[in-house]
Amino acid sequence: MNKLSFSELLQNLTKAFAETFLMCGTSLGLAILLGVPLGLFIYITRKGLFWENRILNFIGGFLINIIRSTPFVILLVLLIPLTQRIVGSTIGPLAASVPLSVAAIAFFARLVENALCEVDKGVIEAAVATGASTFMIIKDVLLAEALPGIIRGLTVTAISLVGYSAMAGIVGGGGVGDLAVRFGYYRYQTDVMIITVASLIVLVQLLQTIGDFIAKKADRR
Repeated sequence: MNKLSFSELLQNLTKAFAETFLMCGTSLGLAILLGVPLGLFIYITRKGLFWENRILNFIGGFLINIIRSTPFVILLVLLIPLTQRIVGSTIGPLAASVPLSVAAIAFFARLVENALCEVDKGVIEAAVATGASTFMIIKDVLLAEALPGIIRGLTVTAISLVGYSAMAGIVGGGGVGDLAVRFGYYRYQTDVMIITVASLIVLVQLLQTIGDFIAKKADRR
């Protein structure tokens, strides 16, 4: 069996990373768009807060827990009908973005809720005492104070998505995981496996460094 030449490896690696970035970028964008409001909703419907609603809080938290407790490989299979309906296919990076997005939204929403829980209750009470509207409290107090924690949660989500996207590659999603399995595992090309793993390590370290830097800049304390 012919091994990949350096130029072929570079070409395949470039394509694999483009597919990985497509999957992770799409999923991360939807996680921000839907995960922040969902995490905020769960937080402000908790007991003692201004939109207290035990039923809605329970339903939201329960749905998130169901998604988070389902192994991603199983979630891939469970969401095949939804993926087929939305994308028109179950193969490729765009199709893999559907279950990745569902997992990312639930994961990030819980991290957003945790970040909001760390906001000092005294700051919220002071804002209420000054007559600030609910919208102002959410925008200028809750989200502003929790921003560093939310950014750190986004960093964790992005890194998790890199791992999830590798799993998606096993079932036809493409990306770096697919490259590692097809050439590094099935063709016994250890060099390809080492290069893909090393590339993923560099990517994760880069994401962590950028996330920590932005979170530090956003911290007003």
